[in-house]
Amino acid sequence: MNTKHTTQNPESPKDPESRRPGQLTRKQAVERMIRVDHAGEYGAHRIYQGQLAIMGGSHHGPVIAEMAEQEAEHLKVFEDLIAQRRVRPTALLPIWHLAGFVLGAGTALMGKRAAMACTIAVEEVIDEHYTRQAGTLKEISGDRDEQLCETFLRIGEEEQQHRDTAIKHGGRQAPGYALLSGGIRKGTRLAIWLSERI
Repeated sequence: MNTKHTTQNPESPKDPESRRPGQLTRKQAVERMIRVDHAGEYGAHRIYQGQLAIMGGSHHGPVIAEMAEQEAEHLKVFEDLIAQRRVRPTALLPIWHLAGFVLGAGTALMGKRAAMACTIAVEEVIDEHYTRQAGTLKEISGDRDEQLCETFLRIGEEEQQHRDTAIKHGGRQAPGYALLSGGIRKGTRLAIWLSERI
């Protein structure tokens, strides 16, 4: 009688035999990552569009435009991944279309420092998100999705640069910074949670 058995981690979605009911397969987990990142980059792109609508003609406009251009590049990366891997985009894109623009325009109307505070808050959450995703992807896929993992880390580093730029331009000196940034962080985390699932 063969008593050989394997010791696989039941938490790992890469082994369909060990999955618990309701647990994602590796493919589903990766698709969820791409879906939420596409939604996040779309929302960030709209935030910068909102800020540029208010501040584009000011002397702060070029700084925002440079970050907006990089976000447009990030969005294109995930639009391509959505198409290549046939991932369903979040059904919430129409909401993020409006909410992102309103957040960007609203903080810009509050002034340059509030606009930069918005960038700091969003990018801090996104940086954490990409770092966590890269670790999870490495755990469930090994080297099979190495290029995607590198994409997460590269874009995460560029989001850190946006945060650093916003700090340099006085974002942390915005009136009511703690309250403003705390609210934006909570909203960003909620948007991530919803976009992964809907």
